Amino acid sequence: MNLTGKIIWITGASSGIGEALVHECAKHQTKLILSARREEELKRVAKQANLKEGDYLILPFDLADTSKANEYVQQIIEKFGTIDILINNGGQSQRSESIDTSSETERRLFEINYFSAVNLSKAVLPFMLKNKIGKIVVISSIAGKFGFYLRSSYSAAKHALHGYFESLRLEVEKKGISVLLVCPGKIKTNVSVNAVSTNGKSHNHMDESHQQAMSAKTCSQQIIQAIVNDKEEILVGGKELLAVKIKRFFPKLFGKIIRKQSPY
Repeated sequence: MNLTGKIIWITGASSGIGEALVHECAKHQTKLILSARREEELKRVAKQANLKEGDYLILPFDLADTSKANEYVQQIIEKFGTIDILINNGGQSQRSESIDTSSETERRLFEINYFSAVNLSKAVLPFMLKNKIGKIVVISSIAGKFGFYLRSSYSAAKHALHGYFESLRLEVEKKGISVLLVCPGKIKTNVSVNAVSTNGKSHNHMDESHQQAMSAKTCSQQIIQAIVNDKEEILVGGKELLAVKIKRFFPKLFGKIIRKQSPY
């Protein structure tokens, strides 16, 4: 796929992987829709990426409420006429035990990490199907491959993404629509800082394992390459990605290894 001139919608574009993706897409002379909660941060990202006036749209909203997804899509269609690629990147992690996590927090985590991707994808699909071409990218996590301490609802939402979008891929691939699932491991972003804790507020602490991890820039470059090469699923990160293969082929060994990562 040649990205030049493509209309690309990126959620979670105000920081981390999303911000890095904006910069990488800009190098390909794409036209971008930037979404996140903080409008001023989106404007900052657009400016730093040297996006040209008329070639981008700032579309702020909270992923916890995508009930107006169709309205957002209509705004994009009115400006650019179509949507070629949707990158469902925005999300929120978790740092709390299941027993201490309220149902309200669990539902919010699912809204942000699962239902937002579903709702936005269903909103853009009619236009992609009409054009008989399009790509939906979903940023999952290695937490979508196995559970981990203090990640119950986050991991569950990421697991759900795989079930839904693998099914969707089979339904739409013969109609010209492709689906890419991306599973980042440890990436140096504020994902752990912004993770929801037991009291429902931000964790406000960067996990030590994230401090020396792969940069968001390198991660975004690998994602863009996967889009160009029409991949169906990729793992992005460092040595932690080995856990996915170990769990699949040596589940008993995986159990021993994962328990050694206990935070207690």
